Amino acid sequence: MAMAMTSGAEEVRNKQVILKNYVSEKAEESDMHVTVSTLKLKVPQDSKAVVPLNGFGVAKILESGHPEFKEEEYSIITEPEQLFKIHHTDVPLSYYTGLLGMPGITAFVGFHEICSPKKGDYVFISAAAGAVGQLVGQFAKLMGCYVVGSVGSKEKVDLLKNKLGFDEAFNYKEEPDLEAALKRYFPEGIDIYYENVGGKMLDAVLLNMRRHGRIAVCGLISYYNLKQPQDFSNLVSIIYNRIRIEGFVVFDYFHLYPKFLDMVIPYIREGRIVYLEDIAEGLESAPAALVGLFSGRNIGNQVVLVAHE
Repeated sequence: MAMAMTSGAEEVRNKQVILKNYVSEKAEESDMHVTVSTLKLKVPQDSKAVVPLNGFGVAKILESGHPEFKEEEYSIITEPEQLFKIHHTDVPLSYYTGLLGMPGITAFVGFHEICSPKKGDYVFISAAAGAVGQLVGQFAKLMGCYVVGSVGSKEKVDLLKNKLGFDEAFNYKEEPDLEAALKRYFPEGIDIYYENVGGKMLDAVLLNMRRHGRIAVCGLISYYNLKQPQDFSNLVSIIYNRIRIEGFVVFDYFHLYPKFLDMVIPYIREGRIVYLEDIAEGLESAPAALVGLFSGRNIGNQVVLVAHE
């Protein structure tokens, strides 16, 4: 992605993935097209207008009017007004869209800052093979916790247990009774739940939380395309077991990025963290890669590689 930074606004001269239709339910590849243009990065007031997809990426600065970002330096793009300079170049640049980017600090904040983990805690993670979930599990293991993850395929179960070091994992699609499944893996209950999906899984978790348990609500992917809200049966457990539930938006915690790097960079260099990436080649593959996120087709952080340079 080539950037030309001006005093007024950043411009991106590159291929763009554009939403050509208003999407209110599950996205399809036909909702998107790839084009080449010069495009100012702004959000229109009309939600039905044709808009670019916002996201995170790694770019080479070709021209800059900003004193902190010189030509030929590499940066991670979060918002046009907010850039992080990359100082650690001894790791793959793609990590700055995942492990060292938004998914990484999201895992760090939700687990370490919101859930206040302790050694020996019982930790459950939904969507545990995703860009965030895989890191939460490894952070928990590094703290000496017992960790279980739920995923949507046998292949992902094997990855969690054999490559990422989870104590246990299960395929939620093969569990007709989620409450019983959680009871099987957590006979003494759950201390920490890192929430990525919502729905029936959250309802089952509430019955299996220990007293003073903590739930970090990172995402609710099962809700995003629902036409009717789902009813909950077990909300009273929040009162009885004194459960603390906190939602968060990672942009509120970007000031902790240096603290996050201080923790995770040594783990990477020592080989104590494994990071799974699902790399799609070329921007033309971006629509299919995006749609695959909603069906769980990806394994790990979904990256679209636009250029090898």
